[in-house]
Amino acid sequence: MNKEELYNKVTSCLVEALGVDEEEVSIDSTLTGDLGAESIDFLDIVFRLEKTFGIKIPRGGLFPEHILSNPEYVKDGKVTPSGIEELRKNMPHLDIEKFAKDPNVNNFADLFTVETLVNYVASKLN
Repeated sequence: MNKEELYNKVTSCLVEALGVDEEEVSIDSTLTGDLGAESIDFLDIVFRLEKTFGIKIPRGGLFPEHILSNPEYVKDGKVTPSGIEELRKNMPHLDIEKFAKDPNVNNFADLFTVETLVNYVASKLN
């Protein structure tokens, strides 16, 4: 499956899960900021991706709640250097470098774009 086919299927999952129009979804749309996803929506997104692509997404495999809720990795509202390293190790589908320059936890959701999902699914299929 090529990247365009992956993108189209991921887009369909997001349209169904979030109730957005297909035209609202682009490769660089953020899930929360642009598409309005809330925390409960992430479970639906994971379920739809698993069903559509026949993959298993482990808890915390796509969205790192286990890292962001760990006081070793988050202090004073910022992800610590060890937290950044943990994100790099566990979340290779994310572009951590820009976030690492300003690791405010409130900015973390902006890392999750449609492209992030496409890359994650591609890595699970390969």
